[in-house]
Amino acid sequence: MADKAKVAVLGASGYTGSELVRLLLRHPRVEIAALTADRKAGKSMGEVFPQFAPFALPVLTTIAEVDFTAVDLVFCALPHATTQKVVKEVFEKAPGVKVVDLSADFRLREPGAYEQWYGHPHSALELQQEAVFGLVEIYREDIRKARLVANPGCHTTTAILPLVPLLEAGAVDPDSIVVDSKTGMSGAGRAAKEEMLFSEVSEGLHAYAVSGHRHMGELDQEYSRAAGRKVTPVFVPHLIPMNRGIYASISVKTTGRAEDLHKILADYYRDEPFVHVLPFGQAPQSRHVRGSNMVFLSVAADRVPGRAIVFSTLDNLVKGASGQAVQNMNLVLGFPETEGLEQIALMP
Repeated sequence: MADKAKVAVLGASGYTGSELVRLLLRHPRVEIAALTADRKAGKSMGEVFPQFAPFALPVLTTIAEVDFTAVDLVFCALPHATTQKVVKEVFEKAPGVKVVDLSADFRLREPGAYEQWYGHPHSALELQQEAVFGLVEIYREDIRKARLVANPGCHTTTAILPLVPLLEAGAVDPDSIVVDSKTGMSGAGRAAKEEMLFSEVSEGLHAYAVSGHRHMGELDQEYSRAAGRKVTPVFVPHLIPMNRGIYASISVKTTGRAEDLHKILADYYRDEPFVHVLPFGQAPQSRHVRGSNMVFLSVAADRVPGRAIVFSTLDNLVKGASGQAVQNMNLVLGFPETEGLEQIALMP
C-alpha cells in the first residue's frame, strides 16, 4: 500500500457520506480518491455541502464511473437493498478491495432474519455470511481480518454497547430489557420528507416504528449471542427535534446490585478509547458527545428493588455511523484505531 490509502465514498451527498468526508479530510493516512452521488453527479462537494468549498475534493460521479481497482477501501453510504448489488459488483471488479458498509444489508447473519425485517430475500447470501458485524469494542479481532465490515446501526450501537457485557456476565435478566431510545433528526436521512419538515417535528417528541423498527433484528442477534439464548427485548425508538445524537435509557432487572452493573461496565471498557463510563448514579448528556466518536455510559439504581437503569448516549452520525466506519477502516487497513477520530465533543 502507498503512503496513503485511497478510499471511495459511495453516497457522499447524504448525511453519513458527508460526515465521512469531514472525518477523512483530516485523516493523515487517507486520500479521498472518489465520491459518488447519482442524482448530484457532476457537481462538486462544495456545491452540495458549502462547508467543503475550500477543499480540493473529487467531483461527484456515478458509481459506474469509479475504478475500484484503484482504491484500497470503499465506504458504502447507500440505502439498504441497494448495497447488496453494489458490493457484489465491487468485489467482482476488485476482489482485494476492503468494504465498510454503512447500510443494513449485511448486519444480520441469518438470511431468514434479513427477510423478516426487510421484506425480501437477500441477494448476496455468500457475502452476508462473510460480513463481520462492525462493532469494534465487541468484534475487534474479527474486524481486523475482514474484507467486508457491516457497520452497525446507530440505535443498536447505543443499546448493544451497554448491555452485551452485562448479558455476558449474567448480571441482568435477559427477559427484562426495555430500551427507550431517542434519536436526532439526522437519523432520518437527508431526503426531503413532508413529515420531517421543521413545523412538523419542532417542539414535539414522538415514537415511531413501534414494535417494528428494523434495528430490532440487530438487538435480537447481539443480545442473544451475548446471553447464550434467545433474547427479545422491548425497543421503542423516538424522534426528538435535535440535529445530532441518540440517548437510550434501558431498564433492566438485575441478578445482583445496580452497583455491580456499573463495575462490570467500568472493567469491561476500562481500556477502550471511545467508551467512557461515568460515576455510578450520574446520567450522561447527549451534548457531551456531540461531534465526537465517544460513547458515554452510566448506571443508576431504580427505586424498585432489583432493577436498574442503564444509560447510553452517542452522536448518531459519528460513533453511530461514519466515525465508527472510520474506526473499522483503521482496523482493516492496519492503522492506529483512533487515528482521525480524536476530535473532542462540541460544547455548547
